[in-house]
Amino acid sequence: MQFRFGRFVLDSEARELLRDGASVHLSPKAYQLLQVLLENRPKALSKSDLHDHLWPKTFVVETNLANLVVEIRGVIGDDPRRPRFIRTVHGFGYAFREGGGGPVPEEARGEAPVREGRSEHRVIWERRVIPLELGENILGRDEEVTVRIDAPGVSRRHARIVIGPDEVTLEDLGSKNGTYLRERRVERPTDLRDGDTLRLGRQLLVYRRAPLKASTRTDTGR
Repeated sequence: MQFRFGRFVLDSEARELLRDGASVHLSPKAYQLLQVLLENRPKALSKSDLHDHLWPKTFVVETNLANLVVEIRGVIGDDPRRPRFIRTVHGFGYAFREGGGGPVPEEARGEAPVREGRSEHRVIWERRVIPLELGENILGRDEEVTVRIDAPGVSRRHARIVIGPDEVTLEDLGSKNGTYLRERRVERPTDLRDGDTLRLGRQLLVYRRAPLKASTRTDTGR
């Protein structure tokens, strides 16, 4: 299987990382870490799970994992201060960003099958499909939020979507440029429905719920 991101292709069958078609060197453990992050993107993997995968039944110091992340970032040119690909989930582990600057995910194209096991809840921003989690999902520019919208006019922690057992609500978090639902400014927690268009400053997003078994045509709100 091949995983594409930015200028890179990871070929799991050939066990090779390519940049613009040329082979790029990674140590075996760094390659293994990159592959498991890609295979599970955009899910965040805990440090303990990654340790078990990379060093089964072997004790190693925690810095070994961090050093592998540094190696991968150096090879793929990922700035840890503004990462495009590998996201640090502080106090937990690491995740590979969905899309990560590569080709458009299938779910974001006009006709797209929804893969089983994907989140029931998601938002669409431009050409990205971002899964949401049960409970609180923070939206904003900060690197550690659930839904990162790195765009002008979006606050670091702009808004939040809370997914409960019976309802989904949208709430502004005191953002400078406001949060809007159906073009009305959100002043208090407000119910969010499938297909709703929300706006953070000037950035339009669409909330979608319930995966379809066949195919669906998604609207990017543009």
